[in-house]
Amino acid sequence: MTSEKVTISISKEVYDKILKYIQTHGGFNSVEEFIEFVINEVLSEETAGPAYSKEDEEKIKERLRALGYL
Repeated sequence: MTSEKVTISISKEVYDKILKYIQTHGGFNSVEEFIEFVINEVLSEETAGPAYSKEDEEKIKERLRALGYL
């Protein structure tokens, strides 16, 4: 999937840290690819919603109380 690209600016310090990370750990072909991945991860967490419903959370708390953790 090819999308239209836009330009953003980050500090040279952050750019260099990302570049060093990529060179050390691999997994990305460019700083731009890394940044796009990280942003997509953060945005997907924002839209994912809570991990547990209120009802599930209460059940977990009850179990933890019964086990003496709360």
